[in-house]
Amino acid sequence: VQLQASGGGLVQAGGSLRLSCAASGRTFSSGVMGWFRQAPGKEREFVPAISWSGDTTIYVDSVKGRFTISQDNAKNTVYLRMNSLKPEDTAVYYCAGPSVTISRRDTQYRYWGQGTQVTVSS
Repeated sequence: VQLQASGGGLVQAGGSLRLSCAASGRTFSSGVMGWFRQAPGKEREFVPAISWSGDTTIYVDSVKGRFTISQDNAKNTVYLRMNSLKPEDTAVYYCAGPSVTISRRDTQYRYWGQGTQVTVSS
Protein backbone atom coordinates (compact mmCIF):
# COMPACT_ATOMS: atom_id res chain seq x y z
CA VAL A 1 0.00 0.00 0.00
CA GLN A 2 1.24 3.46 -0.88
CA LEU A 3 -0.15 6.82 0.11
CA GLN A 4 0.95 9.66 -2.15
CA ALA A 5 0.46 13.15 -0.76
CA SER A 6 0.64 16.19 -2.99
CA GLY A 7 -0.52 19.77 -3.27
CA GLY A 8 1.78 21.52 -0.84
CA GLY A 9 3.56 24.73 -1.63
CA LEU A 10 4.33 28.29 -0.61
CA VAL A 11 1.39 30.60 0.02
CA GLN A 12 0.85 33.94 1.68
CA ALA A 13 -1.08 34.23 4.91
CA GLY A 14 -4.79 34.20 4.20
CA GLY A 15 -4.34 32.05 1.12
CA SER A 16 -5.56 28.56 0.34
CA LEU A 17 -4.20 25.19 -0.68
CA ARG A 18 -5.72 21.80 -1.35
CA LEU A 19 -3.76 18.71 -0.42
CA SER A 20 -4.48 15.34 -1.99
CA CYS A 21 -3.67 11.85 -0.76
CA ALA A 22 -4.02 9.07 -3.29
CA ALA A 23 -3.97 5.48 -2.09
CA SER A 24 -2.68 2.72 -4.32
CA GLY A 25 -2.06 -0.95 -3.88
CA ARG A 26 -5.43 -1.61 -2.36
CA THR A 27 -8.81 -0.02 -2.07
CA PHE A 28 -9.87 1.09 1.36
CA SER A 29 -13.51 0.13 1.54
CA SER A 30 -13.67 1.05 5.17
CA GLY A 31 -11.58 2.71 7.80
CA VAL A 32 -10.57 6.20 8.76
CA MET A 33 -8.12 8.41 6.90
CA GLY A 34 -6.32 11.28 8.55
CA TRP A 35 -3.89 14.13 8.07
CA PHE A 36 -1.10 14.98 10.45
CA ARG A 37 1.53 17.69 10.34
CA GLN A 38 4.95 18.27 11.79
CA ALA A 39 6.62 21.64 12.07
CA PRO A 40 10.39 21.98 12.59
CA GLY A 41 11.33 21.21 16.16
CA LYS A 42 7.82 20.13 17.08
CA GLU A 43 6.05 16.83 17.54
CA ARG A 44 3.74 15.44 14.91
CA GLU A 45 0.25 16.83 15.35
CA PHE A 46 -3.14 15.49 14.35
CA VAL A 47 -5.08 17.76 11.98
CA PRO A 48 -8.35 16.12 10.72
CA ALA A 49 -9.71 12.66 10.08
CA ILE A 50 -12.64 11.30 8.11
CA SER A 51 -14.48 8.02 8.03
CA TRP A 52 -14.41 6.39 4.61
CA SER A 53 -18.18 6.89 4.32
CA GLY A 54 -17.64 10.57 4.96
CA ASP A 55 -20.26 10.57 7.70
CA THR A 56 -17.87 11.46 10.49
CA THR A 57 -15.07 14.00 10.67
CA ILE A 58 -12.98 15.40 13.50
CA TYR A 59 -10.60 18.34 13.53
CA VAL A 60 -8.00 19.77 15.82
CA ASP A 61 -9.38 22.98 17.31
CA SER A 62 -6.78 25.21 15.65
CA VAL A 63 -8.06 24.43 12.14
CA LYS A 64 -11.81 24.23 12.72
CA GLY A 65 -13.67 26.49 10.35
CA ARG A 66 -10.63 26.85 8.09
CA PHE A 67 -9.77 23.31 6.96
CA THR A 68 -12.09 20.75 5.39
CA ILE A 69 -11.33 17.08 4.90
CA SER A 70 -13.16 15.12 2.23
CA GLN A 71 -12.78 11.96 0.23
CA ASP A 72 -13.55 10.59 -3.22
CA ASN A 73 -14.08 6.86 -2.90
CA ALA A 74 -14.06 6.31 -6.65
CA LYS A 75 -10.57 7.80 -6.84
CA ASN A 76 -9.39 6.32 -3.54
CA THR A 77 -8.28 9.81 -2.61
CA VAL A 78 -8.59 11.99 0.47
CA TYR A 79 -8.38 15.78 0.27
CA LEU A 80 -7.59 18.54 2.72
CA ARG A 81 -8.82 21.96 1.73
CA MET A 82 -7.01 24.63 3.73
CA ASN A 83 -8.35 28.17 3.75
CA SER A 84 -7.28 31.27 5.66
CA LEU A 85 -3.83 29.83 6.12
CA LYS A 86 -1.65 31.20 8.90
CA PRO A 87 2.13 31.12 9.34
CA GLU A 88 1.63 28.68 12.21
CA ASP A 89 0.16 26.19 9.70
CA THR A 90 3.63 25.83 8.19
CA ALA A 91 4.64 22.17 8.43
CA VAL A 92 5.12 18.97 6.53
CA TYR A 93 1.69 17.42 6.10
CA TYR A 94 1.27 13.65 6.09
CA CYS A 95 -1.73 11.57 5.17
CA ALA A 96 -2.26 8.32 7.01
CA GLY A 97 -4.65 5.41 7.17
CA PRO A 98 -6.60 3.43 7.58
CA SER A 99 -7.50 3.46 11.21
CA VAL A 100 -10.23 1.22 12.54
CA THR A 101 -11.52 4.06 14.68
CA ILE A 102 -11.71 7.79 14.14
CA SER A 103 -8.78 8.86 16.23
CA ARG A 104 -6.32 11.66 16.90
CA ARG A 105 -3.60 9.17 17.81
CA ASP A 106 -1.01 8.61 15.11
CA THR A 107 -0.36 5.07 16.34
CA GLN A 108 -3.84 4.12 15.17
CA TYR A 109 -2.99 4.73 11.50
CA ARG A 110 -1.35 1.89 9.61
CA TYR A 111 0.15 3.48 6.48
CA TRP A 112 1.76 6.86 5.97
CA GLY A 113 2.46 9.02 2.94
CA GLN A 114 5.78 10.71 2.33
CA GLY A 115 4.63 14.18 3.33
CA THR A 116 4.14 17.42 1.46
CA GLN A 117 5.57 20.75 2.60
CA VAL A 118 3.23 23.64 3.30
CA THR A 119 4.83 27.01 3.93
CA VAL A 120 2.77 30.05 4.83
CA SER A 121 4.52 33.39 4.68
CA SER A 122 3.43 36.35 6.76
